[in-house]
Parts: sequence; C-alpha cells; structure tokens
Amino acid sequence: MSVSVDTVYQRVLSILNKEQRGYVTPQEFNLFANQAQMDLFEQYFYDINQFGRMHGNDTEFSDMLNILNEKINIFEVTAAMTHAGSGVWTVPADLYRIGTIIYNNTEVERINKNEFLYINKSPLTKPSNERPVFVASSTGYKVYGTAPLETGVTCNYIKRPATAEWAYTVVNGVAQYNASNAVDFEMHPSEETELVMKILELAGISTRELQVYQIAAQEEAKNTQQEKS
Repeated sequence: MSVSVDTVYQRVLSILNKEQRGYVTPQEFNLFANQAQMDLFEQYFYDINQFGRMHGNDTEFSDMLNILNEKINIFEVTAAMTHAGSGVWTVPADLYRIGTIIYNNTEVERINKNEFLYINKSPLTKPSNERPVFVASSTGYKVYGTAPLETGVTCNYIKRPATAEWAYTVVNGVAQYNASNAVDFEMHPSEETELVMKILELAGISTRELQVYQIAAQEEAKNTQQEKS
C-alpha cells in the first residue's frame, strides 16, 4: 500500500495555484512531505491509546481500532537482529518501536536491569534457553538464556516510513517528475487527503500565508472530527 508522491504534489500545487498563493519547490515539498508523513504516523499510536479506552464498534468496516491497526500493520516487520557481541543484539536501522523479540520460536520476556539482578540469583527464575529474557540498553538489547545468546534471535517491530521523495530532472529550466527515482508515501491510501492538508499547513507557515494555513487546518480538523465522532 502507498500514496503516490506525484499525486499529492500536484494536488498541493493545484490548491496553491487556485488560491494564488505561490509555488512550493520540489525541495520544499519533500521536506514538508516527510514532516507530514511522520506527524500522521506518530498520531496513530496516540489515537490507539485513546480509542483503546472506548467501547468498540461492532460494524465491520468502521471500528476505529481496526482502522488504525490496518494503517499500522503496513509498517510491521519481522527481521533478524544483528549480534554485536557479549549477547548484545542490535535492531534494524529503520526501527520505530520494538515489539516482540524471539529466540527459537520462543518469545523473550522483557525485564529491566534491576529485575535481572534478582531473577538471575535464583535457580527457579534464572533465565534459560527455554525461558529467555532481554534487557534494553543504549547499545541494543542483551538477550539471556542459559548464557547470553549469540545466535538465532529475531524481532517483530514497527518500522519508520520510508523517506518520501518527489524526484525530478530539470528540462529547459523546469523540474519534470522522474518516476523511476521517486519514492511514494508509505502510507495507507486513505491518508492521501490528510497528507495534502498537512503539507499545505506547513507550506502556509513557511510562506507566512495565514489563509493557506487556516484553510488546511480547518479541513484537517473537520476530517479528524468525522473520524472521532
């Protein structure tokens, strides 16, 4: 699933032209586009927390938690972790949030450093290859089994969206879209309008065009209200 970066750019330019509010260069658009994408992406987790406290909706296609999870599932990945030595494992560079760490098809329990000191003293609670644990640190995740584990560790995680880019080549002084080098928004197709509105907000702030910002903000607020009502 994705949203065409060219479609979004053309819609942004069309609205700005209609309002006679100037032009957003490809460089500016790419900056605004990725800020907008991350704003939407990070909001998913706050919204899940909010809707998780509410009663669900029995309607198959309108339950907000289901909708949000469908959007986030695009970014769910299972990948091997890299062993950095002494039982420490590092995660892929595109990690946003860690989910489950797995060793030999067994979920590894997450504990903090203080807990490890206590459970490691007792033969009954001491980590084993059948009951592994991991501790987070600034260098990665240390995974303990019967000894610090050095093979066979994978993780489920939420990755960051790929950096969107409206790529172009200059022809007769004009930027022409280059589809072969472009990177689309790695978002659910339903987010196309939200991306346009957020980019317009950022463009309005950048150019100090208050009216552009207000129009985009009002439209975004309306969409948000419809989603949460």
